[in-house]
Amino acid sequence: MPRLQKNDNFIDKTFTVLADVVLKILPTSKEEKQAFYYYRDGMSAQSEGEYAEALENYYEALQLEEDPFDRSYILYNIGLIYASNGEHVKALEYYHQALELNSKLPQALNNIAVIYHYQGLKAANKNKINLSKEMFTKAAQYWEQAISLAPNNYIEAQNWLKTTGREYQST
Repeated sequence: MPRLQKNDNFIDKTFTVLADVVLKILPTSKEEKQAFYYYRDGMSAQSEGEYAEALENYYEALQLEEDPFDRSYILYNIGLIYASNGEHVKALEYYHQALELNSKLPQALNNIAVIYHYQGLKAANKNKINLSKEMFTKAAQYWEQAISLAPNNYIEAQNWLKTTGREYQST
């Protein structure tokens, strides 16, 4: 049964209806369907800022979902929640797990870079220059990977790479 959405908008309602129709038509197992329902309910809860509920749904989806590609998006969304709550170490763990299953996930690469960049800024503010340089180098490496997968995205990261002398070289 779909989660009751308090702030349903047209797009959310349309997505839910279409997803339910597709699931009824496609030859998928009961577990795959159940995993999708948990994932969908997790996304709905996450969009409403109900992070604890979203995590519960995502963890349930992970228990049932077998497809590595689909699992990567569940793990990515879990990482988003931890990052938004300031739990950067946990967020990095989930982003890396997502990338292990789907190496072509530029948004996970970007978010890892954002965390490293933030850590670099914090280290610089505390005059921990070596740590700051290390974090900025890691950020640059992940941003370069994200940009290579999505060259029209991450304009701010591209500008940062250029202004800091870490300019991304397109191939």
